[in-house]
Amino acid sequence: MSEILYLKFGKNTRTYNQTITLGEAGEMQCADSAIVNRLKTEKLYTFQNVKKGKHSCAARRVFSILEVVEKIQGVYPNLEIQNMGEQDFIVEYSTKPKEQPALTFLKVAVVCLICFFGSAFSIMAFNNDVSTVDMFGQFYMLMTGQESDGFTILELTYSLGLAAGIIAFFNHIGGRRLTKEPTPIEVEMRLYEDDVNTTLINTASRNGMHKKEQ
Repeated sequence: MSEILYLKFGKNTRTYNQTITLGEAGEMQCADSAIVNRLKTEKLYTFQNVKKGKHSCAARRVFSILEVVEKIQGVYPNLEIQNMGEQDFIVEYSTKPKEQPALTFLKVAVVCLICFFGSAFSIMAFNNDVSTVDMFGQFYMLMTGQESDGFTILELTYSLGLAAGIIAFFNHIGGRRLTKEPTPIEVEMRLYEDDVNTTLINTASRNGMHKKEQ
């Protein structure tokens, strides 16, 4: 009975090595560990004509699982192969960017300011749109019989509740996570990455570009 090799390749793999091996691109499992150890060192691809940026180099290539099967069959022609992962996948090559703490701090500060003032503007626009101040004033008059000066228990509790809701929604207090659940931003980022990878794979398949660098 021939050995069975199980393959599992994710949709996107990043490497800092210009030559990527099968072992780095995905996972392999077989009852004969010698087969896996041999195939892990088998070269899958070497990136050529890499685009060089100011601080790093980057290249991307879309692979079909059939290319992996072809590589494996070149070493073990009689090996039975079962794919448990993606049919097509992306390998991204990039060099490690130089660390620039000052620039990183500046970028983080700018993003924080944009998020803060953008969120504040959105909240104020919403409150103005639904006339929150007028509604609180009418409710305060109804409950107490007195005119609201705009700084009552309603505004205070609303502000505290708004802050608590934002903290609970983003699941963070400073750098500390409240629960182990992914935050909404993390979920959206993963969905966006998945959509981008799917689009790249579909575009490459449609244009017959599996054998070309993107």
